[in-house]
Amino acid sequence: MPVFPNIRHRRLRLNERVRRLVRENHLSVDDLIYPVFVTCGRGVRREVPSMPGVYNLSVDLLLEEIKNVEELGIPGILVFGVPEEKDEAGAGAYDPDGIVQQAVRVVKKSFPDLLVITDVCLCEYTSHGHCGLIKGHTVDNDPTLELLAQTALSHARAGADMVAPSDMMDGRVAAIRAKLDAEGYADIPIMAYSAKYASAYYGPFREAAGSTPQFGDRKTYQMDPANGDEALRETAQDIKEGADIVMVKPALAYMDIIRRIKEEFGYPLAAYNVSGEYAMVKAAAQLGWIDERRIVLETLTGLKRAGADIIITYHALEVARWLREV
Repeated sequence: MPVFPNIRHRRLRLNERVRRLVRENHLSVDDLIYPVFVTCGRGVRREVPSMPGVYNLSVDLLLEEIKNVEELGIPGILVFGVPEEKDEAGAGAYDPDGIVQQAVRVVKKSFPDLLVITDVCLCEYTSHGHCGLIKGHTVDNDPTLELLAQTALSHARAGADMVAPSDMMDGRVAAIRAKLDAEGYADIPIMAYSAKYASAYYGPFREAAGSTPQFGDRKTYQMDPANGDEALRETAQDIKEGADIVMVKPALAYMDIIRRIKEEFGYPLAAYNVSGEYAMVKAAAQLGWIDERRIVLETLTGLKRAGADIIITYHALEVARWLREV
């Protein structure tokens, strides 16, 4: 076998054009989904303090943001609702006139070709901040499934192109698939939050969505960050129940999970580059400690290398602009 000096790996690194020819992974605007927070009222543009550049937007101003999404060629958005009122059962989540349902109708009317994905969960809508109906001091799994299925159905009726259950209840993909199929929405795909960890990286999101639990935490239904094999079991179950796309959340600390799931199942896989990951980069960049553009592009390319087909990221608008400059 030839050895140094016959083999010189640096020959393929000496100039940019050669590096482009042998590059193994490519980040593209086609990989991106942009998460948005929609709230009630008109003329509302409220920046999330811990997420510079991310806003709670009323529907009218959301449309202005969507113009940028369309112009930059980003395929779609993931919609989260920030309601005015909450209750024990999270009724705003499955209200036909809820904030997400209103937003979906308006966005699809103005931008019919945009892929509109909706987050299906109750935590933004419950007064207690948990992802389902409470029994004692934890979420009552099975009665919650019907409410999640009703929520997904209401989103489909409003015009959503895809639904994304993020609750981590056992059996929720099957319940949603059965409800959609029975009501004539068999063609609506499900993007399941299959490996969603009980992570400290969600803090800024909970500020944006007003979804911090009012008691306890979510460790009884979200996954233990120490576990890897469990992620494979969760993903296998979601695929069996009818998931069309599976997801790992968060992304940065779980690249090994992304790789393992991709290798095990070969399914379309989304990685959620979550709020805490975004906030850390923004904070360090504002202090001049890092090169934000290089850090973000390196991180997202790492997610592609790990096996992600889709990247959900709050950096999407910036990344789309940067990729045009490459």
